[in-house]
Amino acid sequence: MIPRSPLRDRPPGTWPRPSAPAWAAATLTGLSVVLLTLVAAGWAPLTGWDASVAARAHETALARPGATHANRILTDWVWDPWTMRAVAAGVVLWLWGRGTVRLAMTVGGACLAAALAQQLLKAAVGRDRPVWPDPVDSAHFAAFPSGHAMTATVTCGLVVWLLHVFRVRRPVLVAAWAVAVVSVAGVGATRVWLGVHWPTDVVGGWLLGGLTVALAALTYDRAGRSARRDRPAGAADQVGGVGVQQRGRLAEWEPGEPRAGS
Repeated sequence: MIPRSPLRDRPPGTWPRPSAPAWAAATLTGLSVVLLTLVAAGWAPLTGWDASVAARAHETALARPGATHANRILTDWVWDPWTMRAVAAGVVLWLWGRGTVRLAMTVGGACLAAALAQQLLKAAVGRDRPVWPDPVDSAHFAAFPSGHAMTATVTCGLVVWLLHVFRVRRPVLVAAWAVAVVSVAGVGATRVWLGVHWPTDVVGGWLLGGLTVALAALTYDRAGRSARRDRPAGAADQVGGVGVQQRGRLAEWEPGEPRAGS
């Protein structure tokens, strides 16, 4: 006999509400699909806007060599994808070392998935980068989505999400949000300024990066709910962020939950 789902027995009006990550993932998925479709189809109004903005940015870059040099430093060193990946790797190692293995795996998996999705989309869309008779910078591979924009969004977004998970103090959270917004917006601006991306490449990177973060948060949230349902009754939470053996299974403390003795 097949057991009935508990959802079928819920009275009207008591269905679980979608979480914030679920809403964000759904919204970002829709926006990403729309933009990807328009870019792949070469929709004239969008490509025309891209060309207009890129041309004005290139003219400004030629007229202001000092600012262009600063943009190259920022894009090649401060907000470079490898710099962002190094930050993410450090975060993963820190999480793993303190015993929050599931968080570490969530962050690491999200970064790997983002890198793979980025390359697959570049190959699938095959969009050409802007071409100028007097370029101020160069880049390789296809244009859509911007790898710089997507990687920065994923890394900064995951760090901010982790700070929310650990419930850090408000000043720290505000500072992290400020750094994240400046970094994500800044790296996108550098790519258009240097003439190596169309504006919609950057927007696509932002949307897909945000989607990656939302899916990571959603996956972690749902896995945590499942783990709490399966946790033996009366089992103590993890103390000090380190897993403890409970009735033959390893229990991991959930950041934000009360610890034993607290």
